[in-house]
Amino acid sequence: MTQDAKSPSVSPIEVSFPLRRALYTTLHIHLTFLATTTMVFLTTTSTGESKGVTRPMGSFVYAMPNRLHHGDTLATSMYTTPNTIDYARRTAQALARRMNMPVYVGCSIDLSGQVAEEETAGLAQIINTILAKWEEVKEKKEAQS
Repeated sequence: MTQDAKSPSVSPIEVSFPLRRALYTTLHIHLTFLATTTMVFLTTTSTGESKGVTRPMGSFVYAMPNRLHHGDTLATSMYTTPNTIDYARRTAQALARRMNMPVYVGCSIDLSGQVAEEETAGLAQIINTILAKWEEVKEKKEAQS
């Protein structure tokens, strides 16, 4: 079987870390960097949850950079859940703008009980972590070429 430009450039990457300003909350990120797009899935777990607890799907958003107006992004919601759509949309738009490629974001993060500063700090931490992993993957690909 031959690999083409649409096959995954790397195997999926999974990252977990505690959110800085949200005690007892761990964020889980599942990343797949493809040749022409990136797929991101976000969810959280809290200390004290049973192992069998699953979160609902949450929202699923597609965003891409606007080629006519740089710095702007176009986004569409493919599946929405009221408590996750804003976070999914902001994450997708920020990543599409910074990576300059289309991004799919699935988000089932539970932010109940957090204030705006905690949400903003969490978003920045997510974006920075994903961009750092993306840079690592790009460097590995360049080193192999």
